Amino acid sequence: MAQDLFQYEKMVEGALRGEVRDALKRAAREGLKSAHHFYIGFATQMPGVVIPDHLRDRYPDEMTIVLQHQFWDLDITETGFSVTLSFQKQLERLVIPLAAVRSFADPSVNFALEFAVPEAQPTGRVPVLVEAPPTPAEKSPKKPAGDVVTLDSFRKR
Repeated sequence: MAQDLFQYEKMVEGALRGEVRDALKRAAREGLKSAHHFYIGFATQMPGVVIPDHLRDRYPDEMTIVLQHQFWDLDITETGFSVTLSFQKQLERLVIPLAAVRSFADPSVNFALEFAVPEAQPTGRVPVLVEAPPTPAEKSPKKPAGDVVTLDSFRKR
């Protein structure tokens, strides 16, 4: 088999991360309508992740946040997003690069993506995580039920 000099797998992953960015942009612009809501899992030790130390202590490797009813100041850039969430009645600002996102789901329409994230390199600082408390309707397992699209299913064997 020929060597993949185009790195198609990385190209597809980049495109799918772009879809996550586009969904977040639309939510920031229009709000989340109907039953739409997002579960976003991310690696807390990845460079560029900014979260409070107490949350990073609680979630040293991965954290999942829920964007549904109570989130503020959702800002999206080409490389990531930031959002303010309430944790134990304390507002906290999170900054999450798209490269740190491990999973993205909108359970209201049974849509989910999972990404491979390279091992985090130490950043020289202690990262911090924040997770919004679930509403009663959200007290389900952290992994939403749904189909996960893996790149392996599209490869020729």
